Amino acid sequence: MTYVIAEPCVDVMDQACVSVCPVDCIHFDEGIDRTLFIDPNECIDCGACEPECPVNAIFAEDSVPAEWTAYTPLNALWYTDKDAARAQVNSLKPA
Repeated sequence: MTYVIAEPCVDVMDQACVSVCPVDCIHFDEGIDRTLFIDPNECIDCGACEPECPVNAIFAEDSVPAEWTAYTPLNALWYTDKDAARAQVNSLKPA
């Protein structure tokens, strides 16, 4: 299991979660991305990030609310195809 960053992070991008991650698995490209992404291959499921998020955007994979389940594969997609992930973010939550 991994943690997932969902829609509440879009256009907020508070980075408190980044500073507490012991394996540095939360990434984004500054000035390009509208949200942060958790690498499912690097996440060790420690949960340190979840309580640090001020907008409650981080969930354990099996606890992502139904309306935001598209963000689970989206987090993984960013690590293989950033442009496709960015297009999906824009589709899910237009600017």
